Amino acid sequence: MRPANVVTAVADVLAGMAIAGYFIQSAPGSIGWDNLQTLPIFLLCLSTIGLYSGGIILNDVFDAELDAKERPERPIPSGLVSKKAATIFGGVFFFIGIFSAGLYNPNSQYLAVAIMICCLIYNRFLKHNAIFGPVNMGLCRGLNLLLGISIIPSEIQHWWFLAVVPIIYIGAITMISRGEVHGGSKRILYFAAFLYLIVISAILTVAQIKGNLMPSLIFIVPFALMIFTPLLIAIQEPIGKYIGKAVKSGVIALILMNAAWAAAFGVLPIAIFIVILLPVSILLGKAFAVT
Repeated sequence: MRPANVVTAVADVLAGMAIAGYFIQSAPGSIGWDNLQTLPIFLLCLSTIGLYSGGIILNDVFDAELDAKERPERPIPSGLVSKKAATIFGGVFFFIGIFSAGLYNPNSQYLAVAIMICCLIYNRFLKHNAIFGPVNMGLCRGLNLLLGISIIPSEIQHWWFLAVVPIIYIGAITMISRGEVHGGSKRILYFAAFLYLIVISAILTVAQIKGNLMPSLIFIVPFALMIFTPLLIAIQEPIGKYIGKAVKSGVIALILMNAAWAAAFGVLPIAIFIVILLPVSILLGKAFAVT
């Protein structure tokens, strides 16, 4: 299930809610702190947990034969879990994800179905495609951000384009991850660093427009340090060990990126809450695989 990664998916959805203005009392038509409804928050967070878990479990199902050669310690090739049981397990989580979103509103359910389809397409067809694979994986995260924004369905049409940012970011991480086993290319690592800079610039631009540049910087600075420090080490020596660390840091750093989004939209308490998820994800990352 990659529990550490699941936590980052919850952070995506919370950031989307902040972007939608769900937590802003002064926003027209928003819920406000005084009478904030927690059920929609719970349902959409449960939805992303189901969708991400289902996608990552079936990723191992589709990769069972390859993992038997390259990563025999994985649950399926090691014999800890049967391929059939894992398939059922992943399907149950997909059902939870789609059903939970549907309990809230149709827009959220449509997005949940789209996320599931993108996960399956990536796992089955595009994982090893150098161009469409990273784009498809990024699309899963972009749709996940929109899943959070769908807490106020009308806000999707206002902020849909922000989904491009996680698409670029996760696309970069996916490109990097291709070198985890046999080593990577410095050219790809440099390109990933360029994409990281685009992501940071985009968030800061939005924060500046919204008048919340300084609060956003509180989270952007550690975010940049967390993603660039291991990446620069991997660029100097692009072997599997260092590339794996760069990928792991990049995935967990999503929490800081999402906190920056919340701060950029003036919801500092939610940004702080999202950051609290960081040590949880790091601890889970030490106990369970991240990549």
